[in-house]
Amino acid sequence: MTIRPLDRSDYDQWLPLWQENCEHKIADKVTAETWRRLCHKKESVCGLGCFDETGALLGFLHYVVHATTGYIEPACYMQDIYIATEHRKCGYAKRLIWELRAIATAQNWSRVYWFAENNNLPAQNLYKTLGIKLNFSLHMMQIKEIEQ
Repeated sequence: MTIRPLDRSDYDQWLPLWQENCEHKIADKVTAETWRRLCHKKESVCGLGCFDETGALLGFLHYVVHATTGYIEPACYMQDIYIATEHRKCGYAKRLIWELRAIATAQNWSRVYWFAENNNLPAQNLYKTLGIKLNFSLHMMQIKEIEQ
């Protein structure tokens, strides 16, 4: 198993996983822009892929590095993590997160954070072993509807 940054040649393998992750509810133009951002070195949106020994993409992790208040160093928002259904419970999600942690350490980021739905028990079980659960509620002001 290999973890590395996603690159343009990974698109055909990434797309079906992305569509499953989004439950096929994301517009094609949003998907295209997401991929463009993931592959453009000047963007703050980045992606890691988890590949088996044949080069097949098993899952991905997308993250956004950004400035923040309270620290001089940037923070990282782990936005998406998705493992193909048939490869779940094999430790791949945890390996992706540990790779992100290694990048964060090497680049001196202040923190990595993420959100997970309370009723997503597999994610909650994984995350409680990796981070500190903060007692905050999440509020969102929707400005634009999701494009489908």
